[in-house]
Amino acid sequence: MSAETYRDAWGIPHLRAATAGELARAQGRVTARDRAWQLEVERHRAQGTSASFLGPGALSWDRLARRARLADTARRCFAALEDKDPETAAWVREYTDGVNEGLAACDAPEFARTGLAPGRWEPWTPLAVWLATHILFAGFPAKLWREHITAHLGPDAVALFATDGPGTAGSNGWLVSGERTVTGHAIVAGDPHRFIEDPGVYQQIHLSCPEFDVVGLAVPGVPGIAHFGHTGTVAWAITNAMADYQDLYRERLRRTGAGVEALGPDGTWHRAARHTETIHVAGEDSVEVEVIETDRGPVIAGGPEGLDDGTPAALSLRYPPRVTADLGFGALLPLLRARRVADVDRALDAWAEPVNVVQAADTEGGLLHRVAGRVPVRATANRLRPVPAWEPGHAWTGWHTPPRAGLTDGVAVMANQRGPATPLGVEFAPPHRADRIAALLAGKERWSAADMPALHTDTHLASAGPLLDLVTALDGLSPGAAALRDRLLAWDRHMDADSAGAAAYAAVRGAVVRHLAAHPALAPAAVPPAYPEVLQPWLALVPRIAYALEHLLRAEDPYGIDRAEAVRAALEEVAAEPPAGTWGDTHRLAPWRALPDTSGSPEPGLSGDHDCVLCTSAVPGLTDRAARGPAARYVWDLADRRRSGWVVPHGASGVPGSPHHRDQQPLWLGGELAPVVTDFDRLTKETDD
Repeated sequence: MSAETYRDAWGIPHLRAATAGELARAQGRVTARDRAWQLEVERHRAQGTSASFLGPGALSWDRLARRARLADTARRCFAALEDKDPETAAWVREYTDGVNEGLAACDAPEFARTGLAPGRWEPWTPLAVWLATHILFAGFPAKLWREHITAHLGPDAVALFATDGPGTAGSNGWLVSGERTVTGHAIVAGDPHRFIEDPGVYQQIHLSCPEFDVVGLAVPGVPGIAHFGHTGTVAWAITNAMADYQDLYRERLRRTGAGVEALGPDGTWHRAARHTETIHVAGEDSVEVEVIETDRGPVIAGGPEGLDDGTPAALSLRYPPRVTADLGFGALLPLLRARRVADVDRALDAWAEPVNVVQAADTEGGLLHRVAGRVPVRATANRLRPVPAWEPGHAWTGWHTPPRAGLTDGVAVMANQRGPATPLGVEFAPPHRADRIAALLAGKERWSAADMPALHTDTHLASAGPLLDLVTALDGLSPGAAALRDRLLAWDRHMDADSAGAAAYAAVRGAVVRHLAAHPALAPAAVPPAYPEVLQPWLALVPRIAYALEHLLRAEDPYGIDRAEAVRAALEEVAAEPPAGTWGDTHRLAPWRALPDTSGSPEPGLSGDHDCVLCTSAVPGLTDRAARGPAARYVWDLADRRRSGWVVPHGASGVPGSPHHRDQQPLWLGGELAPVVTDFDRLTKETDD
């Protein structure tokens, strides 16, 4: 049987073939048809060549990709995969062959718009795409922030600002065992929070062959279904474990007649690998990049001459796949073939990165709640800040055993809070989302799959408490500010798009953030060190204050700052020019696109906020627009896969003008799910490939 492509009412591809290899080729082909431009962008980003058509705005990323050696690491990992797991390597080759076949026939309009032609995918390209997607996922630049804020405010400031910082990615996930459902079978549900991109970062897909039949959310450019899948008898899902598994080393480098040397912990200068690469930049001159790698890892900032401002610094990055030549792709085929929780568990023993908390359940009552991924054993200092490469005691000495956890009252909830991954991390998300999900689940004895969207879309904002407590205590306000205070205290603390109270709260919160950032005690930290532009979001003061606002408003003595006066000033400021509408008027979706949108369609207003279960993250003090949010939603029903549901922010197609480019957005905005269809007799046949 040749590979067959079917579509459901939402344009979601359903693929059927005789072998896993033929199916991988078909997955590559259909992904190239639906997401050709996205695949080209991701290939260039992984190779550090995106500035060649996106222009100087992409240069900082390309420098990081080159200096961190993402493409070279992917090549190493694929070579090791061919040696250790030739079956998976051949399967990946089939996928890239399919991508190349699909790209050869694509007609995505962006290629004509940029004058770009699709390039060729190599067998290692999916691994490079995976690396590029996740290299900043664990937030190693947070170590630079801790060092920066310590230099200005002292070591106690680290804990004060410790929270789910800008640029990190999170998720909600919950597992409800059969004892708590109406069917007696488990439900796995949740939503991954990422930067919202158009096309989306997840691809709904159905893969069927005699070996397996799986529906799930794939990463375009990567074969199989890694993060969220349902085989009919077992389902799994992940959240970000918030583990710390990447290290930064301060390097002492010097030039010699033969190249570059780095001072090692043995007190000896060691030869570093060095070469130069050229980055082509659309509309500007090409740029040469010096690529240096020490015994710790690739140098991602600075060099023998220091940083761009002359600061004598160089930073190398040590990350597991560069050390082990293993990206964990050996888990992908076993996941597709899984029939029970034990199969998922064994498959995930091979997982590398990103480090995730996994929840899984099967039709026989099996349950799984564990961490999966590779976290090095090393000194505590490595986890907190950049450490000196020339001092002993900072080497990696092994790998942590991934922790496991159970359920409480038949339920397990993960929302990036401290949980089973606590021994492996430093900073975690505030507990509000996890506590709210747990409280909602405790409110009813038996749950069904159809009940789950009510949890996905909950907008209660528990983190509003500290600010509203300070508002309550204020007196001597102007009449307008007093009226605004009363409005805030009467507000139900739900960040609904149609709520004027939520808009007023957000306006006051943003003003408080700006007043705190301008305070003489904090203002000096607004000037970040001269690290590359791509790392600057982690070093920006206003977002850091915004996401740590709860701590800053509750701390006993935050550097002599009068919080009550800051709140008073914010209240008076907003009362003088109050928001004219509702939260959704300014809290609008701001998806990332490689090219500007020319459709002229306004982006929709959103409910939710950073600490709501409906996590649509603005940056208080800077903007109400939300660049991050649920990149997909899913409900996996173990009683009957046909009662499962899913949705993405836009649609199954990445081609502008396609009827399936944005047809799921009304569902996504309304908290609804598209049904999961797995019966090929209910699908429309598209091709025999």
